[in-house]
Amino acid sequence: MKDFWIIITKLILLLYLIIEHSVSEIGDASWFVLMLLIYFCINIAIDIFQNKNLKAALHLAAIVLMAACQYYIYPSMIILLPLNAFELAALYIKGRIPVLFVMLFPIFFLGAKEIALYIAVLFLGYIIFTAVDLYSARIQTLEDHLDAMRKRVAKLVNQLNNNEVYLRQSEYTYKLEERNRISQEIHDQIGHAMTSALIQMEASKKMLESGNGTAAKALLENAIMISKSGIDQIRNTLKNLKPAKEQIGIHRLKLLTGEFSSKHGISVPVTYKGNLDVITPLQWKVLYENAHESLTNVLKYAHATMVSIDIRVYNKIIKMEIKDNGQGATKIKRGLGMIGMEERTAALGGNIIVDGSGGFMVSTLLPISE
Repeated sequence: MKDFWIIITKLILLLYLIIEHSVSEIGDASWFVLMLLIYFCINIAIDIFQNKNLKAALHLAAIVLMAACQYYIYPSMIILLPLNAFELAALYIKGRIPVLFVMLFPIFFLGAKEIALYIAVLFLGYIIFTAVDLYSARIQTLEDHLDAMRKRVAKLVNQLNNNEVYLRQSEYTYKLEERNRISQEIHDQIGHAMTSALIQMEASKKMLESGNGTAAKALLENAIMISKSGIDQIRNTLKNLKPAKEQIGIHRLKLLTGEFSSKHGISVPVTYKGNLDVITPLQWKVLYENAHESLTNVLKYAHATMVSIDIRVYNKIIKMEIKDNGQGATKIKRGLGMIGMEERTAALGGNIIVDGSGGFMVSTLLPISE
């Protein structure tokens, strides 16, 4: 950025010198053009070479050239000197004020016309260098901050990936522990009961073969009781393992809203009231799909910061109301998503109510099966 503005300033000054010399009769035009070309080539070399000492030598050469031209070729060429002096000083020191005062020294050797122009260019160069330095420092600060933010984002992504791996490992470990618990429970309770019943049935068989029917009957009856007890234990174990229907439905819905909220930063509170046990799995499927479609529409059109989902179970109907605090809609357009919601709901004998005033609200009404 600094180099760009310095180059532009030098080109403007060169253009000024060319125009001024063309309308004046001072100096030999051929020498003037030659000196400008040499100065131009020196400054191109400064931009090409990266060695600090070589750059300094080229700047010094440009300064000496302009000082010599001021005396022997064309006095106004001295105005090119301050910019190279500032660039030379910038290679070794940071302050501009000392250079500014040092570069005021040549005015004692200039004519009245050159003094005003020289001072103007000197302070212009000082302002350009100072402004560009401040801008560059600001850019560097922002780039450092951006790099720090990128590193932080990369660290958070890495932590998130590690957490996902940990969650998967935890889930797998939990499943293994649960399988081990079920296996151990079946072995300790049901396995022992079935083994005991089998032993007694084998004993009753031998009793029958020996002609002791009474003892065999008693052993069979005992084996039957043990078997029935084992079957009851199996039923109880499976009953305890199987979650209630309402827990599956509401849990799946909360999982949907939690994922939506974390991804898009939109709060989605879920409330419910009534006996959720009356909601059938098919009705839960419709409620879930309608909620999913409504949240998708909120993300596309509503520009909302919060969406509330409220489920109420009454005597005859189930009502799910989804309402956002977005911009709403004065005219409701029935797109494919809305039509799909209506068709799913109508298939179970229900209907959809939509209201676009004061945000957007979609109500799903389903009849309770007798």
